Amino acid sequence: MTHWIDAHHHLWDLEAVHYPWLMARGVERFFGDPTPIQRNYLLREFRSEAASCGIGASIHIQVGAENGLDEARWVQSVADANPDWPMAQVVYCDLTSTELSAQLDTFQALPTVRGVRQIVGRAPGEDAQTGTNALLDDPQFLIGLKEAGKCNLSFDLQLVPELMKKTARVLALAPDIRVALCHAGSPHDRSPAGLKEWAQNLRALSNLPNVSCKLSGLGMFDHNWTPDSIRPIVDECLEQFGPKRVMFGSNFPVDKLYGDYASLAEVYRDLVPAESHSAVFSETAIRFYDLEVPRKADSILNR
Repeated sequence: MTHWIDAHHHLWDLEAVHYPWLMARGVERFFGDPTPIQRNYLLREFRSEAASCGIGASIHIQVGAENGLDEARWVQSVADANPDWPMAQVVYCDLTSTELSAQLDTFQALPTVRGVRQIVGRAPGEDAQTGTNALLDDPQFLIGLKEAGKCNLSFDLQLVPELMKKTARVLALAPDIRVALCHAGSPHDRSPAGLKEWAQNLRALSNLPNVSCKLSGLGMFDHNWTPDSIRPIVDECLEQFGPKRVMFGSNFPVDKLYGDYASLAEVYRDLVPAESHSAVFSETAIRFYDLEVPRKADSILNR
């Protein structure tokens, strides 16, 4: 068997790349107070947390750098300096840019690049301020999705449940691009009614065969989460997408605000049925991101 894969995490070096949100002290975010993580979070620290759980490879996801290319080149340098840690990356790229083709060519010159992410929605409050939802009404966004797909790049989709049906209509017109739904679609309303609406809206995306789902970031809207509180989300994602279209992601260090890596891994190990472990914790991510990984040692995830 291969190593277990963390399909969604971040790294940052505040001396190497500028991240405006990490420099904005005292500013509350939709996921809470970022103060504890407004410091360098480097591969050494991430590996010390993830490797102890049997994780042996990962997917780095762009995380709000001022310049997406600067971030991508830095991540590439980290991967080059650590060849014993297989790591691919998803970069930020404005799919509505008039210079999209040239930008995609530049990103694809970096061997670790597998996909792009342009956030459609983070949380209702922030979205109202940033206007990110306007992407769905921009015809250039669909054109950009199709172009990225032609380059064999995937798209990491971050949005809120209220936007799922509208987004599904856009994605249906770009069937050739692989799409990874981040954070199970950010179910921010954890009431029974909120989860019911999320599950109904999620169906619009799960019905599209080119869309996969990440079990990640569930602590951002439930800082005191428990196995029982996230169980309905895990179960629903597995039921709608099937394990071959579901992958585990830690969302560290953001979700480090709400617990340690080992506890997170243990909970997912217990919530995901044993017969689905190889898909959810390894095979889906390897296939989706075309990741080459070595064989693994024993993992707490399969003990």
